[in-house]
Amino acid sequence: MSQFVHSLRPVRRCVIAGLGLTILLAALAAAEAADWRSWRGPENKGVTLEADLPLSWGTTENVAWRVDLPDRGNSTPIVVGDLVIVTQSVEETKRREVIAFDAENGTERWRSGIRYEESEASHRDNPFCAPSPVSDGERVYVWFGSAGFYCYDLGGRELWKRDLGKQQHMWGYAASPVLYKDLCILSFGPGVREFLIAMDKRSGDTVWKHEGLTDAEEAEITIEGTNGNAGRRGREETETDEESGSLPRADAQRGAWGTPIVVRHAGRDELVVSYPRRLVSYDPASGDEIWTCRGLGPLVYSSPIAGDGVVVILGGYYGASMGVRLGGRGDVTETHRIWHTPRSTKTWLSSGVIYQGHIYVLDMQGIAHCLDLSSGEPVWSERLRGEGGNNASWSSLIRAGELIYATNRSGDTFVFRAAPEFELLHTNSVGEMSDASLVPADGRFYYRTNDALWCLGER
Repeated sequence: MSQFVHSLRPVRRCVIAGLGLTILLAALAAAEAADWRSWRGPENKGVTLEADLPLSWGTTENVAWRVDLPDRGNSTPIVVGDLVIVTQSVEETKRREVIAFDAENGTERWRSGIRYEESEASHRDNPFCAPSPVSDGERVYVWFGSAGFYCYDLGGRELWKRDLGKQQHMWGYAASPVLYKDLCILSFGPGVREFLIAMDKRSGDTVWKHEGLTDAEEAEITIEGTNGNAGRRGREETETDEESGSLPRADAQRGAWGTPIVVRHAGRDELVVSYPRRLVSYDPASGDEIWTCRGLGPLVYSSPIAGDGVVVILGGYYGASMGVRLGGRGDVTETHRIWHTPRSTKTWLSSGVIYQGHIYVLDMQGIAHCLDLSSGEPVWSERLRGEGGNNASWSSLIRAGELIYATNRSGDTFVFRAAPEFELLHTNSVGEMSDASLVPADGRFYYRTNDALWCLGER
């Protein structure tokens, strides 16, 4: 009997070890699910699985903590474990920084960065360090524009850096880096120098790189029904110019500011990138081009969004928009572009969400729209009015189940139902200007304004 019991001990130890490993893996998966490690969260869709997020808050109601920030900024924070991490420029000291706060109480845990004194152009409402950081759970990656690309550990220690050269555009830059397996990918631009680069996330070495089109190459792209020069001189001058591309890129009102997204379709990963006048898909591992779709205008502010086997991109001023069915190869303009709006009275800067055959998005004026995914046709449009005086919106949407959270520049947040009929549920305000998006994590929202970082939810 004792020999039998003795023979069972290794089995029992294996069972216990296996059970412990299962519990550990489940705990790690739950912890990662509670994180928000990139600008639009897991799968780059602006969608969270969080089920107990707050529905209402105010300047004192449902506020777990609030901490002052050293200067204004547009970047959206990320959440990694017990850290809330945000990029920050400080105009007075000419610093470009990444700051980590304790997610539970808002205490500053560390800050790292550099001083950059050279001049760099940007829009007055687009401070430096607009891109959000991204993390793999071990490292944090940030793009400081002309000041370089940096990798830090979760204690704020610099691991490597890259000088990618000068970033030059009169409206600045905004694209956030994205991670794919062992690669860190950045859409550098817009402006004089534009390229897409994949770096080894551990060393910063270049794995592959695509240079942007020259002005002459871009001018050869057919702009079907699109004003080729719309937005290049502004909203007042909109004469047709199919051969546009002659203006120097540092001065031209052209460019794309969107963050690339990685989508998986039919067993294949695709890196989808928005450019002036076209949308392109690459193999993220090799950088090989998979497909390209023509039809955009010279200005593209928002990032691509994906769902139900379709990628949607919405243009800038009077911009062309389109929906592209995944699965194509080569030039898919004629075969996979399922709808195309060559000119719109709306200006799209916000990145929306796709849910059950519909697109939900805000235009720059703060009007919420529901569009049919298969046709791009409007289902409903509703103006969102908050407590602040500025109802315009630069931020992107978050979907939690059937609820959508949308914020405006006054720091107002609107909660409405993701449904073919508009239903506004709550209007909340923190009373501070903001161009960042909400970040859901562990039952709370983290929200960056020009003045502070907020934690919204129960203490």
